[in-house]
Amino acid sequence: MQSFEFHSPTEVVFGKGTEMKTAEEIKKYGGTRVLIVYGGGSVIKSGLLGRIEANLSNAKIAFKSIGGVRPNPHLAFANSGIEEATKFGADFILAVGGGSVIDTAKGIAHGVANPGVNIWDYWTEKLLVPKSLPVGVVLTISAAGSETSDSAVLHDDETGAKIGLSTEHNRPKFAIMNPELTFTLPKFQITCGVVDIMMHTLDRYFTTTEGNQITDEMAEAVLRVTIENGTKALANPTDYEAMSEIMWCGSISHNGITGLGAVNDWAPHQLGHELSGKFDVAHGASLSAMWGAWALYCYETKPERFVRFADKVWGIKEGANAKETALKAIEKTTSYFKSLGMPICFTDLGIGIQSEEMLRELAKRCTFYGKRTIGGFKVLNEEDIYQIYKIANI
Repeated sequence: MQSFEFHSPTEVVFGKGTEMKTAEEIKKYGGTRVLIVYGGGSVIKSGLLGRIEANLSNAKIAFKSIGGVRPNPHLAFANSGIEEATKFGADFILAVGGGSVIDTAKGIAHGVANPGVNIWDYWTEKLLVPKSLPVGVVLTISAAGSETSDSAVLHDDETGAKIGLSTEHNRPKFAIMNPELTFTLPKFQITCGVVDIMMHTLDRYFTTTEGNQITDEMAEAVLRVTIENGTKALANPTDYEAMSEIMWCGSISHNGITGLGAVNDWAPHQLGHELSGKFDVAHGASLSAMWGAWALYCYETKPERFVRFADKVWGIKEGANAKETALKAIEKTTSYFKSLGMPICFTDLGIGIQSEEMLRELAKRCTFYGKRTIGGFKVLNEEDIYQIYKIANI
């Protein structure tokens, strides 16, 4: 186990009806003027936004609500939110939604706290985030884990770049998590969330680090529970027990604990970001479309890791050789994605078979045009990335 520092300060308020504690939580963290950020009309139709606004009004907390956050959260919306929050004099940002809403709220919080700064400079690592406004979350989608994570992703429409930012200033002050708020989700959003939770875990789990027993065991448990309850949730989206397990797995998968003491990978996420940035496909779908190709290209780096994955997560015992078992685990994982109705290649993803030129361009973009490699399990350069995209290009 390698040395690590772990700090996960987000207060979790979990259970039925917990959204009615929103005002109490905001006051606890000093909020008096709140910008509420949400996505589409579902929070209005369900009555959730109205309940939260009434909760704040009754507590005499001033607020302004802005909606319209789209999947693959857009930098332009975050910038407009910064203007709205600044005019309003907001001292607290409340995200009501899933990962895209939460990440947008984080971007707004950074911008308001640091006037005159182009927040994209934080995402492109030109600047470090020195401070931020407090952010709270009322979670409606179990997927990104952004409600407890130190990360946030934004997409720049002008360049097509989709980039993640990790900083402790991204940690929300609180996360209100009522599984009943996920009951009205379309099945595609549920299954995208299941994939995202799995990938947040797998991108930490596939590592060359040895002797990291407790972290490995926690990651394997998150994967098993997510797989079991993902199937149940797809069959019955109002299954409270299944949706509860998935919601909590989502937070645990991305608060950092499932990768402590190990070199993390994140290559499938980087590969997927280029697809969602270029083709505006759902984040979870981009991940399931890429994971099998990544695994087939990389498993020989350390096949025994895939053998452990096969045993501990899928119950597949080692066969005649490690390679055979590793391939069975990869096939089992991609078959599970397909059972959820999720894509496992470009055609499934709906973008069609891409030209050689496009594959090369995606690979260049993924390396920031030669400025980086990706991956920790197997370090991937531009040619490696191209080969992985080529495997997925069916």
